Amino acid sequence: MVPRRPYLIRAMHQWMVDSGETPHLLVDAEHDGVMVPVDYVQNGKIILNISPSAVQNLLLDNQEISFNARFGGQPMAIALPPSAVLAIYSRESGQGMLFNEEDDGPTPPDGDDGNDKPGKKPSKEADKARRPNLRVIK
Repeated sequence: MVPRRPYLIRAMHQWMVDSGETPHLLVDAEHDGVMVPVDYVQNGKIILNISPSAVQNLLLDNQEISFNARFGGQPMAIALPPSAVLAIYSRESGQGMLFNEEDDGPTPPDGDDGNDKPGKKPSKEADKARRPNLRVIK
């Protein structure tokens, strides 16, 4: 299976644009393959406005997110792998989606707890490990 993060980014972007809101990406600027203006990086992260009015030639592909934008009046080409995106959210409402490492790879089929013994229930620790993990990023 292919990673689901690029699909979720595209879907959330489309939903925000259709709702008249301004989509932003929170990006790990230290991730391999990220090309962003270093002057705007804070604590290893950068927030990018990817609304249609702020960027040109936006490409939300499975292997790369790229676009042209202006930073401090200077045009710049931005490129990054979808795996570097930590979150996509709306500036106006704050609604969006946080991502973690699990969003980069396939998940086991339902009912597969990684346990080879049929009929055995997963431990509480294994159950906690599968729960979504959300955290506030300031």
